[in-house]
Amino acid sequence: MVACLTLPGAAWASLQQQPVVSAAADTPAPTLDGLWKGQLKVPGGQLEVIFRLQKLAGGEYFSSLDVPLQKVSRMNVKAEVKGDTVRLFAEEAATRFVGRVSADAKQISGIWQAQGFKAPLVLNFSPVQAMTAKNVRLTPPYREEEATFSNLTVNARLSGTLTVPAGAGPFPAVVLISDSGPQDRDGTVGDFATLGLLADYLTRRGVAVLRFDDRGVGKSGGTPALTTVDLVSDAQAGLNYLRTRPEIDLSHLGLIGHGEGGNVALLAAAQPLPPAFVVTLAAYGLPGRDIVVQQQATTLRTLGTETAQIEAATKRQLAMLEIIRQTTDNAQAQAIVANMLKQNNAAIDNVTAQSSAAEMTSPHYRYFLAFNPIEKLTGVNCPVLLLNGTSDLTINADANLNTLAKGLKLNKNVTVKKIAGANHLFQPDPTKWPIVNGQQQPNFSPEAQDIIREWIVAQTKK
Repeated sequence: MVACLTLPGAAWASLQQQPVVSAAADTPAPTLDGLWKGQLKVPGGQLEVIFRLQKLAGGEYFSSLDVPLQKVSRMNVKAEVKGDTVRLFAEEAATRFVGRVSADAKQISGIWQAQGFKAPLVLNFSPVQAMTAKNVRLTPPYREEEATFSNLTVNARLSGTLTVPAGAGPFPAVVLISDSGPQDRDGTVGDFATLGLLADYLTRRGVAVLRFDDRGVGKSGGTPALTTVDLVSDAQAGLNYLRTRPEIDLSHLGLIGHGEGGNVALLAAAQPLPPAFVVTLAAYGLPGRDIVVQQQATTLRTLGTETAQIEAATKRQLAMLEIIRQTTDNAQAQAIVANMLKQNNAAIDNVTAQSSAAEMTSPHYRYFLAFNPIEKLTGVNCPVLLLNGTSDLTINADANLNTLAKGLKLNKNVTVKKIAGANHLFQPDPTKWPIVNGQQQPNFSPEAQDIIREWIVAQTKK
């Protein structure tokens, strides 16, 4: 379960009393197989929501919900289709959407509802990738090859993609490091590939790029890393691989990390044989405990929750985090946390509460709560570019950038920039998305891309 979509109280029961959109009984049901995407306007920003619908043999629909910016993936959704009326219930998050399909079956217009929050939402149809020409990829104007290398520290074989600009080289190069959680080499969240898009952009403009599947993902072996520190050896293994390549300019070999990957890059820069430079994209600056609390408060504020309710929710969360910190016996901690989750949200069943409690008391989560991103920053001497988007609802730009900059105060080559309107995936404001096949599609912020490229080029001239 993802906390950012969890609403307090018996929200699900209250939603059952809401009016629904009516439809003529004899209206034939449209074909809805595919992805339905929309921008949910919330106070302070927008969230892209993606419903996946697939009709089963019995006539009912399988459905799931993705909210990429909140890292919600494949949340179970109950779908009801009667005539041209569609009802989508996400019981785990205590939310629902009720809408009507347009005559051409390309849009569903309706209302997104949750306790204390209601907003219009238009979903636009998009065929799943296997049904589109998006998978037909033109040959890029650079060399591309499968790269396999070893992390000898953990005896893991990692696989990825190396892209090298056309020409003889040698070229400046970067290793890309993904955000938290096991991710593929493209850093795919929903159907948006943050790292894949950045790699293509940089390689087209003279920078070689290595991106790789995280441990236990895709073609990479090993088991997923438990802590941020564990990931440092993966980044170092990527750098060592590039150091064996004749096309690479070894004096201009850097790391670019997204989210937690940015912290991994900074930790690697404080180790022996560091990278020549580091770029962080929405890295943590605050301790993990503060990040968790801030994320919940931001989400509730975005949903229009009153200040008093936010303060009460923060107190409950702090109490839960303190229980986790003090209770080293995992079985005992899980039981207490599961009980607290059910007390805070009547919509959560026992299985969901126990699953969430297990995640919150896992070694990875315990480490994250105690992780202080600035502890090792005095050992970072290479040039650093810190980037954040002002519309990031996951990592607050000002609070985290300011803290990282203070931690790097002994470093005389630190550049800090905020990208206006960019979110955590570094997508620009939706009004600036390009139109592809008649629909607006998210892209990697052109402003952020240009800043990264120009800054890397500037490092090569020193």
